[in-house]
Amino acid sequence: MSASNDAFAGSGPSPGTGGRRGVARRLAALIAGRRTKWVVLALWVVLLAALGPLAGRLGDVEENDAAAWLPDGAESTQVVSLQERFRDDETMLAVIIYERSSGITAADQAKARSDVAAFAKLPGAQQPQGPFPSRDGKALQTLVPLTDVDVVKAVDQARDLAERGPPGLNAHVTGPAGSGADMFKVFETIDGFLLMAAGLVVIVLLLIIYRSPVLWIVPVLSALVALGLAQAVVYLLARYADLTVNGQSAGILTVLVFGVATDYALLLVARYREELHRHADRHEAMAFALHRAAPAIIASAATVAIGLLCLLVAELNSTAGLGPVVAAGVITALASMTTLLPALLVIFGRWLFWPLVPRYDAKYLAPEAYEAEHGVWNRIAGLVGRRSRTIWAVTSVGLVALLFGLGSLRAQGLSDAGQFVDKPDSVVGAEAVARHYPAGSGAPAIVIAKASAAQQVAAAVSATPGVAEVSRPVTAGGLVQYEATLRDPADSKAAQRTVDRLRDAVHAVPGADAKVGGATAITVDVNRAADRDNRVIIPIVLAVVLLILVVLLRALVAPLLMMATVVLSFLASLGASALVFRHVFGFEGADAGFPLLAFIFLVALGVDYNIFLMHRVREESQALGTRRGVLRGLTVTGGVITSAGLVLAATFAALTTLPLVSMVEMGFVVAFGVLLDTLIVRSLLLPALSYELGRRIWLPSSLGRRSSAPAEPDTGKLLDPVG
Repeated sequence: MSASNDAFAGSGPSPGTGGRRGVARRLAALIAGRRTKWVVLALWVVLLAALGPLAGRLGDVEENDAAAWLPDGAESTQVVSLQERFRDDETMLAVIIYERSSGITAADQAKARSDVAAFAKLPGAQQPQGPFPSRDGKALQTLVPLTDVDVVKAVDQARDLAERGPPGLNAHVTGPAGSGADMFKVFETIDGFLLMAAGLVVIVLLLIIYRSPVLWIVPVLSALVALGLAQAVVYLLARYADLTVNGQSAGILTVLVFGVATDYALLLVARYREELHRHADRHEAMAFALHRAAPAIIASAATVAIGLLCLLVAELNSTAGLGPVVAAGVITALASMTTLLPALLVIFGRWLFWPLVPRYDAKYLAPEAYEAEHGVWNRIAGLVGRRSRTIWAVTSVGLVALLFGLGSLRAQGLSDAGQFVDKPDSVVGAEAVARHYPAGSGAPAIVIAKASAAQQVAAAVSATPGVAEVSRPVTAGGLVQYEATLRDPADSKAAQRTVDRLRDAVHAVPGADAKVGGATAITVDVNRAADRDNRVIIPIVLAVVLLILVVLLRALVAPLLMMATVVLSFLASLGASALVFRHVFGFEGADAGFPLLAFIFLVALGVDYNIFLMHRVREESQALGTRRGVLRGLTVTGGVITSAGLVLAATFAALTTLPLVSMVEMGFVVAFGVLLDTLIVRSLLLPALSYELGRRIWLPSSLGRRSSAPAEPDTGKLLDPVG
């Protein structure tokens, strides 16, 4: 060991060799050891060889049908299950609509009739019905039930057939099968596209941050390994533990793993670079860097993962499944960046930093020496010290002003047309159906009851306001099924109110045990489950994250301060995003579950950066006093945490390039929120409040009452601006 052993970045005490500190120190030294680094690399190669092939099979277990999103136990979910008694195969209805504004001609009718025979030969097609003329004589409609053999292929073939009509005849394929096929196409390409977009963004940013043509390769390689392992783990959970995985959760997994893994890499590499200036031996430098950086990284990962696992109590299957999926990604990112990355860095040596290779220099043993390399953040820290009250007052007012945008947030679900950024064929077709047929045609409400009460149930359904017509009864296994066509579009608020009236009517039939499902009923149940999840999960996450912060910082005031600033940042981000969605993007609204998911990601990731800052501040405060510790902690972490925030925001921004409104909204709000938290809350608001309160932020711990600490300064002139 060199004489620099006691010169950790931050002037805090040396970790010693006994107890938990000693164990952590030995583990860090083991990972970065001269021989054991090769063992670590070999273990990862074996792990990747064993589980890597499973990553490519994640798409095989994705569930993008309605059941993958429905709340367990909801009435519409029960109807989906009961419908299996009325058919041998799971079917989706394709609605082929032919439209001519001047009126359907004889040639148009002949075309539609000839297509019926061709539709019967589509993959998984059952007996087509129609064509049915509209009352205004301007449209024809054919209904084709499709099994789930290959809906996308069947819909593509149906569109190709239907479009080969006489000039002036417009044809579209819509209905549940048409919209489902359009959605499936997006999810089929989402993983590869997001991986490419996120990877490109990370590489460009790392080239700018590191100013090295080769250093970026190691973090990106480690992130790819983490992603592959995460996808393999999620595949196994979906295959053997009944975990629900859909295209949305798989896409978010890709973005989050890349972003979080790169964040952890930035923090570790920055600390490693510090220690390379203080240690001639790179293995020793990495051991010190890993020992000092790992607690904050582990606490950050634990906060995010545990916060995400709180989603398990959600009623919505899609939300409950998202928690374990993304938590698995965070854990694998943590494992890769605290074992594989350090091993690779010491294997390749200092030359990875070329052309700015950090060299050992005894002058860096002085606590203030490293600050000279952080001129911008040294000046920002000095400003915080001199104008702390003004800074926290102005930034707080600015964030509160953004809260007024919350009035523009309409998180009550999206219509079929509102789910897409553009207008796919299924949306155009649905608009054509609504112009010429009962608006709910093609997506009826499904009523299932006991066959003994069939007549009473039929009468109740027919008498319900908002129901246009009722199908003939179909019986099976002692049950009867009716299809009720609604007067209003199936995805409209009016149709949802009709479903509520319909449920009240059939529930009142004695002994019928009637249930109402279908597309509109699913929307009703999903929205209500999302409202319940918001009320239940948000308080749980707040309590869990606060508890983690209390344990990490061994204080109460600082965690409360951190939570208050993060929640304010979340609400401000949500308000600003709502204004953009409505007045810039022109979106009709947001999914009912959007606020909860935005809260989970922004609070967990916002606390992330505050943990990195305040963990370093606590370390510095033990030797320098709290106010000086705040300024020094902000100085030495400002650059790397800001870089990490930029990387994470950029990776989530990749979601905004997708054609789905829900993914665009999620990508935008998280990217905006991370930037707001990184540049304003963590850089100005939290340090200013901490400086204002001084050592009281560590109450009730001994550090908050400690009289032996250096006297708290009254000005921000602790760190003279440099550079």
